[in-house]
Amino acid sequence: MKIALGTDHAGFILKSAVVDYLTSRNIEVVDLGAYIVDEEDSYTDPAFRVAGAIADGEAEAGVLLCGTGYGISIAANKIPGIRAVPCDTPENARIAKAHNNVNVIALGGRTIKPSDVPEILKTWLDTPFEGGRHLRRLNKIAMVEKSTLNVIQGGGRITIFNHPLIQHKVGIIRDKNTSVKQFRELLQEITGLMVYEITRNLPLTDKKVDTPIEATTVKTIEGRKMAIVPVLRAGLGMVDGILQLVPNAKVGHIGLYRDPATLEPVEYYCKLPFDIEERDIFILDPMLATGGSSAAAISLVKKRGGRRISLVCLIAAPEGIDKVHSEHPEVEIYSAALDSHLNSHGYIVPGLGDAGDRLFGTK
Repeated sequence: MKIALGTDHAGFILKSAVVDYLTSRNIEVVDLGAYIVDEEDSYTDPAFRVAGAIADGEAEAGVLLCGTGYGISIAANKIPGIRAVPCDTPENARIAKAHNNVNVIALGGRTIKPSDVPEILKTWLDTPFEGGRHLRRLNKIAMVEKSTLNVIQGGGRITIFNHPLIQHKVGIIRDKNTSVKQFRELLQEITGLMVYEITRNLPLTDKKVDTPIEATTVKTIEGRKMAIVPVLRAGLGMVDGILQLVPNAKVGHIGLYRDPATLEPVEYYCKLPFDIEERDIFILDPMLATGGSSAAAISLVKKRGGRRISLVCLIAAPEGIDKVHSEHPEVEIYSAALDSHLNSHGYIVPGLGDAGDRLFGTK
């Protein structure tokens, strides 16, 4: 059995006790940090690492440590399939396993002593799940997880779309044998499917209309307006997918190139709606790789008065997310897929290659 272990600075006091007990039972411990005490760290990071390891099949269960076990378990539960609860007594651990089949137990460095750890872990590991009515409840939770979005909260907010239609189309668009024509069509279709969620927070107001039967009150989008701003050139492929559903949105354009000496993005074109400060702005950049171009595009929009800004991508890499949120933590990122990393050339892995070349057939 493999158990993933994650801790922040406040839970570090319990780490040795957890490792000692689990190894005494010949359980393999996958230590995902932290490895030193740093009071500036965040419980969200180890929570996501441990939850991700379980979701990816790299571990069967997890132990999380923070000050109370509360915050770190809340963070872990944002990942579909994770059932994390804080436990400070063996009885709590028993009930959590028997009734909720928890696969992640959270312990608090400020609420229990290292000497309490073995009995709590033993009870959690050895208690069988009772199933029955409890299984029916867990199945309902699993159905909700599959039908909604995977939202990760770190330095900023990123929403990954797990709808089957989107994932199916992303799979086709990754294929190197997909034609230019089909690539263009799929990019528009995927963006169109994402519109329903990226516009979820647009405010509504009441409006009275006359139906053929009688007068009634309906909902209409409030006075705030939309602007979509593609980053040239690949972002152009996402524009029509949004305009088909929001035809009155204004369209701006941002052009950037990478300086060969400094590798920093340089602006060569920026044209935005004159009232950009009044609009809900969606910057379109299909590949969030290093994040340099996206972060620079957001900065350009801010300099011209834009305030309510979101970033819409096709595929994102963790490096790009970190870059954008380090500079613009308030900007929400929407992406159809989250890939593992960048290669030595700065391409997303597994990714789909250069989106601009594949969109316009210039490779």
